[in-house]
Amino acid sequence: MKLGYIEHIDCAHYLTGHKKCGTLHGHTYKIELIIEGDPRDGMIIDFADLKSTLRETLAEYDHRCWNDFIDYPTVENIALLLQKRFRERMSFPFTLRVWEGEGKWCELDDPGR
Repeated sequence: MKLGYIEHIDCAHYLTGHKKCGTLHGHTYKIELIIEGDPRDGMIIDFADLKSTLRETLAEYDHRCWNDFIDYPTVENIALLLQKRFRERMSFPFTLRVWEGEGKWCELDDPGR
């Protein structure tokens, strides 16, 4: 069974040497975290706990510049960074989808511990 939660953050970044994205600019990122598990007592996890994990992890990056955390912050590298951070906090298998603005996204699956 799958259960998910979505949050939004606003971040700036630049891609050194890139023709269009080489100057500082920003995006609203939509972060989708979908966990997998078997319900116990009717729940995989309480939505409040999932929401808290997502918000606390993303708070470090909201209204910041991704370049402070990643050398070349493409949406793929942002997804890998967030995957690592969520893995530190959760044992569930999960799918992470990171949207960079509208219509552009990266998705990865993490099989869990």
